[in-house]
Amino acid sequence: MRNLEIPNKETKWVDLGGAYIGPTQNRILRLAKEYGIKTYKVNEQESLVHYVKGKSYPFKGPFPPMWNPLAVLDYNNLWRTLDDMGKEIPREAPWRAPHAQEWDSMTMQQLFDKILWTSAARHFATLFVNVNVTSEPHEVSALWFLWYVKQCGGTMRIFSTTNGGQERKFLGGSSQISECMAKELGDRVKMKRAVYSIDQSKDLVEVKTLNDEVYKAKYVIVAIPPSLNLKIHFNPEMPPLRNQLIHRVPMGSVIKCMMYYRENFWRKKGFCGTMVIEDEEAPIGLTLDDTKPDESVPCIMGFILSRKCRKLCELTKEERKRRICEIYSRVLGSQEALHPVHYEEKNWCEEEYSGGCYTAYFPPGILTQFGKVLREPVSRLFFAGTETATEWSGYMEGAVQAGERASREILCAMGKISRSEIWQSEAESIDVPALPFATTFWERNLPSVGGLLKFMGVSTFLSAVTAAGLVACKKGLLPRW
Repeated sequence: MRNLEIPNKETKWVDLGGAYIGPTQNRILRLAKEYGIKTYKVNEQESLVHYVKGKSYPFKGPFPPMWNPLAVLDYNNLWRTLDDMGKEIPREAPWRAPHAQEWDSMTMQQLFDKILWTSAARHFATLFVNVNVTSEPHEVSALWFLWYVKQCGGTMRIFSTTNGGQERKFLGGSSQISECMAKELGDRVKMKRAVYSIDQSKDLVEVKTLNDEVYKAKYVIVAIPPSLNLKIHFNPEMPPLRNQLIHRVPMGSVIKCMMYYRENFWRKKGFCGTMVIEDEEAPIGLTLDDTKPDESVPCIMGFILSRKCRKLCELTKEERKRRICEIYSRVLGSQEALHPVHYEEKNWCEEEYSGGCYTAYFPPGILTQFGKVLREPVSRLFFAGTETATEWSGYMEGAVQAGERASREILCAMGKISRSEIWQSEAESIDVPALPFATTFWERNLPSVGGLLKFMGVSTFLSAVTAAGLVACKKGLLPRW
């Protein structure tokens, strides 16, 4: 799991890596309960803020509302289309989807160009991809991204805080899970021993580390991002398709930024701390309140995502801090945002043993050709890591599912369990139940913009709408289109 927890006097603790959990993430919740680690809800009592075209708009719910009628149709059709397409994709084998070849041959940008009509929907769709997979729409396969959203429970579940993937955090930090597991295993856990060689040519598998240690075992689980397999010398060499796969799945780009303040000024202004920021010059795309549950250590967590991460990597830490404070001040309408008392950040692009975060992404054409070997064992080597999960891949939950599945694959190879026992479902958490997302009649039945134009008669209606839209935009009547 890509966790990084730093304790210090300024913050008590700060999660600079994987931190968020929520309903349907039942395996990580089960582990936390076993170890007595409590969770708390991320604050969302006050209004969220959508910042677009230089103005802030308070709102409630997972997605910002739209006022332009055409943008409303476009937004609604976007979420409905992504979820409907996802229903066709098998979680365990997305390459077997009925439209797998077609969808894997296009990027998400091409899909957006195909189904979206308004710039408002296009811009937010780009941010939706940036936030969820720290990549750009033109970089990722439509099949892979549709699968990714589907296996996290759909557009509402993956993007929501309340009742979604970002609902909670662990009291005391997420690294406690790994630390508790390590404590159980005792001195069998070896830290700071980078593996450079795995040799299967002998009776036992030999694993060699950079500090000249050799470990031997009957079976080995490799639980690292696929691209990091390139740092390891394998004997015998990897099968052709796996060797090709690990050259083709890059990691996403993100800097996680924690800005600490003397007091929780945003709550006093009626804001919960969640900001959805659509501004190309703004470093941050999404924020969440990271104040401790006892309301001590006021903090806003923000992500510098994808193209912005790559661009702002070249700045100093202090310059990034200044730019973040400036955008927070504009969005929240407060001078207090300009005066933090402490700042922490983690640029995951510079991390040698992850190569980026949150997860590896699949460019067009890769999933259908190489996806089937992602978790396929190679002799006595078995593969885990969140990228190999089929539920909440990219999250801590996916890492747990993958590790447990790989362990059962070895038990099966040893003859201790049957093949049918490898994949196991998980009982729903009693403490963090998943609530259904209600949709209105209009959300289910409103036409798309294209459907409306077709119904009304394209040429006549389009001319009228275009003329009316230009006049309305010029007069500032449609500021968010």
